[in-house]
Amino acid sequence: MLLRFDSPIVAAAIFLALATPSFAAEPDEDAIDEIIVTADFRERTVNELPASVSVLNAEFVRQSAVQHFEELINVIPNLNWSGDGHRARYFQIRGVGELEQYEGAPNPSIGFLIDDIDFSGIGTVATMFDVDSVEVLRGSQGSRYGANALGGLIYVRSAAPSAERNGRVQLTAGDDDAIAVGLAFGGAIDADEKTTFRISAQKHESDGFRRNRYLNRDDTNGRDESAIRFGLRHTPSATFEANLSILYSDINDGYDAFALDNSYDMLSDKPGKDAQRSTGASLRFDWSALDLMSVTSVTTFANSDIDFSFDADWGNTGSWAPVTYDYISSSKRKRQTASQELRVASNDAGRLFGGTTEWLVGLYVQDLEDELQTVNLGDYYDPFYDFADSLDDRFGSHYDATSTALFGQLESDINETTRLGFGLRVEHRSTGYSDTAALAAGPSETMWGGEVSLSHDHGPGLTSFVRLSKGYKAGGFNLGSVPPGRRDYDEERLWSIETGIKSSLAGGALALNAALFYSRRDDQQVRTSFQLVPGDPASFVFFTDNAAQGRTLGAEAELRWFVSDAWEIYANAGWLDASFDEFLAPQGDLGGRDQAHAPGYTIATGAAYRNVNGFFARLDVTAIDAFYFDVSHDQRSQAYELLHARVGYEGDSWLLSLWARNLLDEIYAVRGFYFGNQPPDFPDTLYTRLGDPRHVGVTIEKRFD
Repeated sequence: MLLRFDSPIVAAAIFLALATPSFAAEPDEDAIDEIIVTADFRERTVNELPASVSVLNAEFVRQSAVQHFEELINVIPNLNWSGDGHRARYFQIRGVGELEQYEGAPNPSIGFLIDDIDFSGIGTVATMFDVDSVEVLRGSQGSRYGANALGGLIYVRSAAPSAERNGRVQLTAGDDDAIAVGLAFGGAIDADEKTTFRISAQKHESDGFRRNRYLNRDDTNGRDESAIRFGLRHTPSATFEANLSILYSDINDGYDAFALDNSYDMLSDKPGKDAQRSTGASLRFDWSALDLMSVTSVTTFANSDIDFSFDADWGNTGSWAPVTYDYISSSKRKRQTASQELRVASNDAGRLFGGTTEWLVGLYVQDLEDELQTVNLGDYYDPFYDFADSLDDRFGSHYDATSTALFGQLESDINETTRLGFGLRVEHRSTGYSDTAALAAGPSETMWGGEVSLSHDHGPGLTSFVRLSKGYKAGGFNLGSVPPGRRDYDEERLWSIETGIKSSLAGGALALNAALFYSRRDDQQVRTSFQLVPGDPASFVFFTDNAAQGRTLGAEAELRWFVSDAWEIYANAGWLDASFDEFLAPQGDLGGRDQAHAPGYTIATGAAYRNVNGFFARLDVTAIDAFYFDVSHDQRSQAYELLHARVGYEGDSWLLSLWARNLLDEIYAVRGFYFGNQPPDFPDTLYTRLGDPRHVGVTIEKRFD
């Protein structure tokens, strides 16, 4: 867990930190705008929310990401992702989260919402064109979002409709044959500006940074990503507002990412696909005509078709000759969700106990259906031993679940500077499952979570808080052949206490937020695996087990400083010590071992310069510690650092920028498997999926009113 101080990137990060004080400046009272957390029920500011939260605004997203949310992950303290698939869709916050695709029953630990539409566990659709903000709430959000937010929540908000008529056209081109075109525009529909809209559309294509030497192609891991967003806002009066959001996303990416020599050169003869086509909508009503209370209704719907396939042997006939070794795996999934949330919150006149206490109560109902069809095919023949085997495994399952939750919050002013908060959520989930292996199950359970928080204003611009929370995650069952006694697994409970500060200093030019936390996970759910048949790479059995207990100790801090009108500095850091206290796994006692995909540190720092004449430049440095790839083996990644840069010129109505990601072409791994995949002896070997190499391009944008 030591930083490599000989690294040029770490040296650059240290230089930025040391050089910062040399920029003398007069504080700008309006430098840092008040940031609203829209994922919170009451949409409070970051400083008012007694929790550790990161908010990336539209400007930061535009300057830091080229295409997808995965390009922003390393900026956020204690957030990591598993590269199991082409795009990031499995996230870990403070070491809590899934690593690979689920079987049978979706049961994510990290909530992922786009405009209130639930894409938890299938975050592939998170393209970043025309996005207003990305919010990451760390720690259990049990009282707000229930069982799907055990470790935290990621909330993406699209650009909102406004009365001002405006739009933009964006063209991006780069190496890897990257090309993207985006269009967004909106404004008022009627003369009195009570109805406004915004629509955006974007298409991105690139080759995917791999070359398949066997097929002589460089696009087998290619990206073909399209998204359309539509927003409509209607405000007929000062007390009523309706918002409609519609999202269509078509991610049709190839999947050819694992090489036998852990390089960017592929040898597969049947490259796979990682595709997700999703349609979603949310309809929100806010009504505040009553004196005592306001009413909010949120209705959502989402439909996703997911196609995930891969060449399971990662080779071709020439790779294994004279042995015949040829396996493929394909999964097709359909997922539908529909939800209704209704909440009532106090207005000023409805506050309790002499006007000191705000209250909120609500009801949430979600119906989820998930269908899976999996086909695993393969042939094996070893002429030396005259041994032959074949695989034709076809599996289908249907899962449905109904979750109903009652929740409430109280926020009480103890005095003018101190506030006490309570939150409670009780959730009942009933399920039904059946599959072609004749397994039928219908477990149901009632769970609860909540929080108690205390915050105190120490003076203008400085607030501290302490928060005790309990999160929960539903139990379930495992499919297929599993070790004895591990067919079912129990509900997990996460207790956490954290304390921190929120500050706005130097006349609003400097913001510093920091938190320290400790968490205990009881009956921790752990996803592990083993290979049923040596020589059959498609015979891995993934199952969920309960570790008796896990613990996490950590800290995170975020600094943002407008040094002058031209210079901005930021520095984000996370420290994490996440381990199993007790866990007797099939492969042995893992008590005391670090948890998977839980790096000891995450660091991001950067500087941005903007001249009044329009020239701008930006440098970003991120660093991440080594981490275990999985629970089923002891193989680890290597610590790595990445350097990103952007320079350009912005006029009144147009923008030109040159950008580079991973400028120093660092080679790093985002996922690792350890198993035997090379005949005839099949020695256990670490196979890694590499992150994207250096990517350079240009973006041109034209804005119009």
